[in-house]
Amino acid sequence: MVETKGHAPPLPSMSIHNDQAIRLRAEVPVELGGQRLDQVAAQLFAEHSRSRLAAWIKDGRLTVDGAALRPRDIVHGGALLELDAEQQAQGEWIAQAIELDIVHEDEQILVLNKPAGLVVHPAAGHADGTLLNALLHHVPGLVNVPRAGIVHRLDKDTTGLMVVAKTLQAQTRLVEQLQKRSVSRIYEAIVVGVITAGATIDAPIGRHGQQRQRMAVVEGGKPAVSHYRVLERFRAHTHARIKLETGRTHQIRVHMAHVGYSLVGDPVYGGRFRIPPAASPTLVQALREFPRQALHARFLELDHPASGERLKWEAPLPDDFVWLLTLLRQDNEAFV
Repeated sequence: MVETKGHAPPLPSMSIHNDQAIRLRAEVPVELGGQRLDQVAAQLFAEHSRSRLAAWIKDGRLTVDGAALRPRDIVHGGALLELDAEQQAQGEWIAQAIELDIVHEDEQILVLNKPAGLVVHPAAGHADGTLLNALLHHVPGLVNVPRAGIVHRLDKDTTGLMVVAKTLQAQTRLVEQLQKRSVSRIYEAIVVGVITAGATIDAPIGRHGQQRQRMAVVEGGKPAVSHYRVLERFRAHTHARIKLETGRTHQIRVHMAHVGYSLVGDPVYGGRFRIPPAASPTLVQALREFPRQALHARFLELDHPASGERLKWEAPLPDDFVWLLTLLRQDNEAFV
């Protein structure tokens, strides 16, 4: 997700006459004046990709004070940007009938409880069978919304709540909330080690220097802030609650590993495997064979993009998470 510094640009006015036609207008705020047209457009019309906006500028569909300019031309504060274009299908994706656990749906948004093993977006090695393919089957009109309305992601094996925008207007407003950090996302995790007290992790995240598929805390990375607190302590593990302020790739997994409390079952960032002394064979097997990182997006809270009403959802812990907590509690009780 994109983080912004300073004041967020004002939300553009919008009217969509049908599923494809797009009419957007926005005045360039003073603080964005003096920048390139393509850079300003990307901030004012953040629901569209930079490449698509650049194409519209070159085609004369995105104008400045009625004039067609080049993407690199400078625009000034107070100028009026107008977009008159047609939204086209966003990719060669196919709709697939994949079951979704929907916890809320209306004309603007859809909130779902994602299971473990479901990839969110098609990528190398996952051309289909993803959440995006399932969304296109459930709401065919999402083919005309960038990324099929997906505004934030969960890792393949992370479970829990996600919000999806069903319209361009909803996507714009959700992206704005994410930029302003007004969307509340709270996770629960089982980590290796006994956490003594909660804390805040403020450590920038970027690509690992040698292993490009991994993320890491690196100097010069993107700002990343996580807050964690203890829910329950066990002999060698902790049930923790983690609140995100930012939304970097693998943020919780990287941050918790960085402070010495890697997630149980994490195949990428997991640290030394730890078993409580004299633990039961059942617990040992459960810890050794836990099939994924023990991470669940438990709570989601945001302002509805149309009504402005503050809404909150909770997704119960999945069965594998509950079973591991049960075994850890039994282990605690056995050694009191």
